[in-house]
Amino acid sequence: MSMMQDFKAFAVKGNVVDLAVAVIIGGAFGKIVESLVNDVIMPVVGAIFGKLDFSNLFVVLGKVPDGTAQTLDAMKKAGVPVLAYGSFITVAVNFIILAFIIFMMVRMISKLKHAEPPAPPAPTPEDIVLLREIRDALKK
Repeated sequence: MSMMQDFKAFAVKGNVVDLAVAVIIGGAFGKIVESLVNDVIMPVVGAIFGKLDFSNLFVVLGKVPDGTAQTLDAMKKAGVPVLAYGSFITVAVNFIILAFIIFMMVRMISKLKHAEPPAPPAPTPEDIVLLREIRDALKK
């Protein structure tokens, strides 16, 4: 089998296609969670803790040029080394929410799988039924 045939057989397998779809949907789902964290949850958390903006929390690690604004974007544009721990907090909250949602989805799917009643047994083929009747008749 040539390399192209091997690749074609690999690429069209159900698992590979399912994985590709999952990655695409996961990327879109990640953006939804990121928006939820940045636009809904972090403003509420910031309001509770004194209107903090976590994305703008940082520690300056180098010399700041004169006239540079004290914001994370201005520091990065000026080339000042900063430890942006606020961005890390936002990403960590993103991860926790995403992990919790995925856990709930897997749990729900697991419950749905266990809730399904077992399938009824398949009907016995006619030739088997006929053979059983012959066997039973011969026993008498």
